[in-house]
Amino acid sequence: MPLAIVHSRALTGVQAAGVTVECDLGPGLPTFAVVGLAETAVKEARDRVRSAIQNSGFEFPARRMVVNLAPADLPKEGGRFDLPMAIGILAASGQLPATALEKLEMIGELALDGSLRPVTGTLSSTLAAGQAHRAILVPQGNAQEAAFAQSTSVFACANLAEAVAHLRGTDRLPEVISDAEAQESAIPYPDMRDVRGQESTKRALIVAAVGGHHLLLSGPPGTGKSMLAARLPGLLPPLRRSEALEVAAIHSLQGSGFDIRHWGRRPFRSPHHSASSAALVGGGCGFHQLLLHSSN
Repeated sequence: MPLAIVHSRALTGVQAAGVTVECDLGPGLPTFAVVGLAETAVKEARDRVRSAIQNSGFEFPARRMVVNLAPADLPKEGGRFDLPMAIGILAASGQLPATALEKLEMIGELALDGSLRPVTGTLSSTLAAGQAHRAILVPQGNAQEAAFAQSTSVFACANLAEAVAHLRGTDRLPEVISDAEAQESAIPYPDMRDVRGQESTKRALIVAAVGGHHLLLSGPPGTGKSMLAARLPGLLPPLRRSEALEVAAIHSLQGSGFDIRHWGRRPFRSPHHSASSAALVGGGCGFHQLLLHSSN
């Protein structure tokens, strides 16, 4: 089969938009082209995919190859499309059954030896895959993060060879089970009992927490505003599962991914009092365009 289609996801903020990775093998001189509004890191996947396929013991076809990342008007970033490209090439060259790709999505960055490196935004991709009624295949380093969603079957592999064996059916990967609930509240909130004095402010925090009110603490540096504000999340009710997933999805966009010990915790940030507005909410042309669009 000269054409294979693999399903994947691209990050658009905290959301994960569907991307169809189309791999076509045609006659002509051996070339490898990646199209579909791919940034430099995505286009560099050509060399990573070639080396990963060869070093994993598979045949890299010496044919004219075109990989299209659809939709073409959606920006594609990072190395998350390495695994879908490699699997698509193997399926298009007849080394994998194309039927195994119909109900499966995958993301992952390939090393030159075929091993898989974790990527960001795995939780968002898993939630979106569940809404599309597809399972998802992720790197081993993203296994628990992806399993947080509990909305679809999650399979994790350490390298390209394991992914191929799973798709061939010769060595099926076990489904990853989340242990997020067992780790909930592993890190306690700062306790209000540690604060000496400030009785009126503590009462204001309690009233705001009970009534769901906004709160503004104003005063010179060193009077305890941040110390008191850090204890407000501990007064609030536990996060609903939908809220916990949203918080975890935002954390998963970081390079380090989401720490399971923070599952179910309300987020709190304490920027320095000298931080500028641009440091707090971001800056640049894209931010100003967003503000202009919001004001209109």
